Amino acid sequence: MLLMSVSVLAQAQTTSDAFLPGDLLPDAPELAPRGRFAVGVRTLKLVHKAQLDVLHTKDGTSPTYDRPLTVEVWYPALIPAGKAQLVTYEEVLGRANDPKRPLVPFTFGGRALREAEPDPAGGNPAGGAYPLVIVSHGYPGSRLLLTYLTENLASKGYVVVAIDHTESTYRDLSGFPSTLLNRSLDDLFVLNEMARLGAKNANNFLAGLVNADNTALIGYSMGGYGALNVMGAGYSAQAVKFFGQLANGSTALQTRTLSDPGFKASLDSRIKVMVAFAPWGMERGVWDAEGLAGLTRPSLFIAGSKDDVSGYEKGIKAIYEGAVNADRYLLTYVNARHNVAPNPPPAATLKPGQPLDDYQHFSEPAWNERRINNINQHFVTAFLGLHLKGLDYAKYLTLPENANDSPWNGFKPRTSVGLEMRHAKP
Repeated sequence: MLLMSVSVLAQAQTTSDAFLPGDLLPDAPELAPRGRFAVGVRTLKLVHKAQLDVLHTKDGTSPTYDRPLTVEVWYPALIPAGKAQLVTYEEVLGRANDPKRPLVPFTFGGRALREAEPDPAGGNPAGGAYPLVIVSHGYPGSRLLLTYLTENLASKGYVVVAIDHTESTYRDLSGFPSTLLNRSLDDLFVLNEMARLGAKNANNFLAGLVNADNTALIGYSMGGYGALNVMGAGYSAQAVKFFGQLANGSTALQTRTLSDPGFKASLDSRIKVMVAFAPWGMERGVWDAEGLAGLTRPSLFIAGSKDDVSGYEKGIKAIYEGAVNADRYLLTYVNARHNVAPNPPPAATLKPGQPLDDYQHFSEPAWNERRINNINQHFVTAFLGLHLKGLDYAKYLTLPENANDSPWNGFKPRTSVGLEMRHAKP
């Protein structure tokens, strides 16, 4: 059977009127288009054994449980001739255990092929494994919240794995302490699992396909909270106290603070860079100056200047300013609120009688969500390409601070407006 992985196939957007998450608007910036690889997608079920069950803590003591984690993996693939590079994702609106927002199943499309054969060519003509990207959603959310970006990055020669954080998804939403503790632990576990499954001798479709030694971590909202911790920003004593109040006296979060002997040992050098969309926690005292100083690796923060969930001046911008030991960027969508990361609102949110909250979970009042997606594709491509692949993309990140004052590299005439880019080095 003839298999293809060519530029024309990988970049083909649509042969119909359907606009799927990640498709290009006419004014999309230069690095937003898909790359030369076709994209496959598969679902994996993982189990992180013997984890603390902080949702059942009594008098400060927590039982343990085997923590299930479902992940979605996108990867460069070989598509059989005549086979459409399309997939149907299954998702739900609403929130588990909320009678005002019952779970409503819906489907939406994507540009990948389920169970496609991997393309073993790697990121260079001689072959080789692809860099790894780990994606962590918000609270609540799911592994399918950013398919516009996960598919796009896979088409550019990355293996992308997005996590369903147990007890934090739409389908199984439960107590907040689980998210507070498990985000960073889930990220590190999935990194280890991808390294194991991607080993050359592994009995798995990922064998030889993944270079876990060259990894990026992308987090949105609570995903950004966990990503910061994974990258070295230890939680504060105030965060530990807050956690204990919510978790019946548990001190489990202490292990993710700078003062804990095991924290620095847990920092994994395989993760080279981080992209944090609207990371939560700064306004709640989750970090102090010492904790933020622990962040030392290149970081891209993406935020809305009117974020009313994570905060901007005292929230995301304060994190950016406090990460004094990192080479970091802050991309700001002026007048945007919190939803600078997700797919656009799905069609299911537009149906009569559907709660407004379901639509507002995805929407941005002052911005076109599809345009945000294209801009994110451009800048994440530039940032990861620069740091994980050594590509000459610095010009797309070294920009005048205010896009209204001077045109930005990579943007079509008259389109670099409403954006700000800050850059600071250690």
